[in-house]
Amino acid sequence: MAVNIDEGEPGTFKDRYYLERDPHRFIEGMLIAAEVIGIDCCYLYVRDEYPGVLQVLRDAIKELGSVFDNHLPEVHIRRGAGAYICGEESAMIESIEGKRGMPRLRPPYVAEVGLFGRPTLEHNCETLYWVRDILEHGADWFSGQGRRGRHGLRSFSVSGRVKKPGVHLAPAGISVRELIDEFCGGMLDGHTFNAYFPGGASGGILPASLGDEPLDFDTLQAHGSFIGSAAVIILSDQDSPRQAALNTMRFFSHESCGQCTPCRVGCDRAERLMELPQWDAELLEDLACVMEDASICGLGQAAPNPIRTVIRYFPEEVGAQ
Repeated sequence: MAVNIDEGEPGTFKDRYYLERDPHRFIEGMLIAAEVIGIDCCYLYVRDEYPGVLQVLRDAIKELGSVFDNHLPEVHIRRGAGAYICGEESAMIESIEGKRGMPRLRPPYVAEVGLFGRPTLEHNCETLYWVRDILEHGADWFSGQGRRGRHGLRSFSVSGRVKKPGVHLAPAGISVRELIDEFCGGMLDGHTFNAYFPGGASGGILPASLGDEPLDFDTLQAHGSFIGSAAVIILSDQDSPRQAALNTMRFFSHESCGQCTPCRVGCDRAERLMELPQWDAELLEDLACVMEDASICGLGQAAPNPIRTVIRYFPEEVGAQ
């Protein structure tokens, strides 16, 4: 098993929050998954910028060994090197193996040929974190929570122009406006809700007019966006969606692994086009189509989302025709 605790998506910090407070709940979920699947070795890929989490996990795993003797699967911690691309499952496996973190071509898939050539179950921290609670309280308890026909709970990493940023556990299907008002204490004084990233840098930028849409999987695609890791970044009337989009593209350009031309060249070219006073919407869309269709992994495929959403919802900022 390989577990992604790297949290490379800008605005995401829920794993750090949970692991610093209750690492044993995550570890228990991991051990249950290992027992069910028949796994004898687990690798935890942890962001190296999380020294507190690394120490907490080391201590918790050491405690487990003293209690259960040798009746547990091997658990290894691997420190990530701060590469966004290693959030992609096969690039993370490459990094764990000591190689440069670059996505693999598929097939074979990691479930067949994964870590060290063995079939590998890849998970994220939050999925395993909820295993114990669902087993204790039942599936109906978890699925009985939600709004607008959605089921379950979501952990939102909220930052930006709100009074109470942080990790907020909220019902699935909640809207960003409800999230701000009910969980974040409202907008900062003097700031008016203007736009938001619903899913980190790669999730695109939506306007406040779509603030009543449910924040859940497969519901924001129609608006050119997605929830992703549920990293919600709130922008006010004092922020520029154009500058926010340019900042994300600079990030993608820097973090591209460079393996495939559409992503490597596309991010760099898009960044330069977005720095111009007026955006060439037609040329940027052509570039976005190539990146989306031909990039090897999700970085290049999702990088155009901020471009498209700003042109679509904030054309006055970029002079787009």
